[in-house]
Amino acid sequence: MAEENFVSEQSEQPELIRGVGTLGATALNMIDMIGVGPFITMPLIIAAMGGPQAMLGWIFGAILVICDGLVWSELGASMPKSGGPYNYLQEIYGKDKLGRLMSFLFIWQLTFSAPLSIASGCLGFALYATYAFPNLDGTLFTQNFTLPIPFLGDLTASVAASNGTFVAIGVCVLCVFLLYRKITVIEKFSKFLWIGVILTIIWIIFAGLTNFNPAIAFDFPPDAFVLNSNFFLGLGAALLIAVYDYWGYYNVCFFAGEVKDPGKTIPRSIMLSIALVAAIYIVMNIAILGVIPWRDFSETATSDARRYVISVFMEKLYGPTAGIIATLLIMWTAFSSVFSLLLGYSRVPYAAALDGNYFKIFRKIHPKHHFPYVSLLIMGGIAALFCFLKLADVIAALVVIRIIIQFLAQIVGVMILRQRKPNMPRPFKMWLYPLPAVVAIIGFLYVLFMRPNFQKEIRYAAVLIILGLLIYFIRSYKRGEFPFRNKVVLAPES
Repeated sequence: MAEENFVSEQSEQPELIRGVGTLGATALNMIDMIGVGPFITMPLIIAAMGGPQAMLGWIFGAILVICDGLVWSELGASMPKSGGPYNYLQEIYGKDKLGRLMSFLFIWQLTFSAPLSIASGCLGFALYATYAFPNLDGTLFTQNFTLPIPFLGDLTASVAASNGTFVAIGVCVLCVFLLYRKITVIEKFSKFLWIGVILTIIWIIFAGLTNFNPAIAFDFPPDAFVLNSNFFLGLGAALLIAVYDYWGYYNVCFFAGEVKDPGKTIPRSIMLSIALVAAIYIVMNIAILGVIPWRDFSETATSDARRYVISVFMEKLYGPTAGIIATLLIMWTAFSSVFSLLLGYSRVPYAAALDGNYFKIFRKIHPKHHFPYVSLLIMGGIAALFCFLKLADVIAALVVIRIIIQFLAQIVGVMILRQRKPNMPRPFKMWLYPLPAVVAIIGFLYVLFMRPNFQKEIRYAAVLIILGLLIYFIRSYKRGEFPFRNKVVLAPES
């Protein structure tokens, strides 16, 4: 009876509709994963490792996210509620104890990282649009800010605006408008977007393979596989970018309260999306490297040309018209990613608000279409503001922040939960447990520390954690929550 009650409590959330099946969830994951990232980061990965051996970053990155995907699959199938990691961290570390703090820190970092991720897709859309409409690239203003932090060093940020910035904001607004409806309609629309994404990828791969030159693709530099410090540091930098481009395989967990048969749908959609996207990335990058020499990519890593490298690739093969068509298709892909990101992330503050760990306003459900419309509007609004930031410099910081605050805590947590609650219902169990969890921990620690100048991103993560802890402890003291329980009277919900 206890297990039945647990399943019921974890499986249902008030007023949400379970309308997303395996195909829809896989499509939403994939359009989140692919996005615009792989189309602008390929030169960065090649520059990091100094040659076509950069493909190791994609291969090892795939292994790492498969291992982490098994963690998400087990937790997601066991606790299929909207909000994903918010619920996992509470259950693992104790809802009224450390889990309260861990879940709050997750929401705190998500307040920054989720809108930044959404904004990166909007800006990627605008950057590719400059290939077709060069006037979008004119800078209207730019401003750099520096904040000295005792013991940590300087934090820097750049704010800029161009005509393309307002295109990016328009993309964000349009996605909010399209998501402002019932989940069953959204699932159908996601499949439509997914078709456009897949057609784009197929064309790129076809173009590369039909013009493939092995001598260009496998033109390794003399020291390509010399296992020295440069190799391992370069691999770490390449892995960080690859992980960023693979992220999104867990998107289904954020709206799990709206998934049909979640015990099967969640793990299937996660593993399917990882396998398909990994195959796409590896084949696509090899195909492109067989047409454009890797040295050309490396040279564009710090230039504006990297923003629309696929457009240049298609133009080289088929002429300017093909470059424009490729640009429009990749803009479609970027738009699809923003759509999927906003859908998933808008459900997390809603889940936190349901149990009083976030502001009450996020609990509001649309009276007709039954979705958390306030959360959607607020997340979309913040993302629109973040379109004024230069996101290229903070991609690494976002990855580091999430690894420290969320991913490592989750991976360790799945092992803790196995020990603390061995009889907890688990519709899906991690394959080869605990090997994937151990590999994921080692892999993410490698990404954190085995890179040139890794301290810069650690500094950003440290500041966010410190601020989050201060806010949490002040708030908890006023409300009489962990770790101040029984010291003061619980304050009313803010």
